[in-house]
Amino acid sequence: MFTRISVIGLCLALTGCGYSEDEWQAQLAKYDQLNTLYEQEKGAHAETRTLLDGEMKRVADLSAELKNMGVNLDSVSAQLHQTGTEKDQMAASLSELKLALEEYKTRAAQLERIKARFETLRDKLQKLVTLGLKVEIRRNRMVIRLPGDVLFASGRAELQKGGQVVLDQVAEVIRNDKALSQRYFQVAGHTDNKPLKGGRFGDNWGLSALRAREVLVYLIAPREVKEGGAAVGGGLDPTRLHAAGYSDTDPVETNDTDAGRQANRRVELVLLPDVEEMLDLKKMI
Repeated sequence: MFTRISVIGLCLALTGCGYSEDEWQAQLAKYDQLNTLYEQEKGAHAETRTLLDGEMKRVADLSAELKNMGVNLDSVSAQLHQTGTEKDQMAASLSELKLALEEYKTRAAQLERIKARFETLRDKLQKLVTLGLKVEIRRNRMVIRLPGDVLFASGRAELQKGGQVVLDQVAEVIRNDKALSQRYFQVAGHTDNKPLKGGRFGDNWGLSALRAREVLVYLIAPREVKEGGAAVGGGLDPTRLHAAGYSDTDPVETNDTDAGRQANRRVELVLLPDVEEMLDLKKMI
């Protein structure tokens, strides 16, 4: 592209070659207009490049977190090397980068909502912690751990009175909270690794399953006031609980010590996540 001085020199040369002053003035105006458009285009190009570089840096900074959320930005970077004009490449990659960033914002907002929900749920269950129960995140689920030795005598699946008191307290927290009462729970029975053969239960699978069933039956039993004013039965919605037995397959401690085996003999009330909550919750709580 000629500069204005170059254009003037050219027009003077054209005048010497027989062009009239009006003709070379018109030619000069034409080149002035072209030069203005060129400068505008160059400025827009630089602005777009600056914007693109900025967006690319933002994407690079966020790529690790996005990959953990399932958003892969490698294809966006690769598009910068596709064939075609530089302008087309810039426009395409910029569009893809903006789209990726919008998706990130959506995912980030989703994470914030999920984190807030689980912080609220954790706060609601805090009362159980003050009662000596353990509320934790295990296998990406919120778990209320109920000590098996309080619930059941060794090798038995009948609830003890102390176990009923614990379950009454758990059920009261869930029953009296609208959000918790609308959630789904799994009642999971666990044993230590000491073999159990024959008898009523058959093995540790049978023992863990029957203990889970016993806890579930109590939690969904209608509230009933006994003599002396004591109420029994959890009064929870039976459509929102189910039982499962895990035997000794999911220990929380080693089975090499008495204390470890005691911790592994337990029943857990597992808060089942909604579909949108199936993310890495342990990193958020």
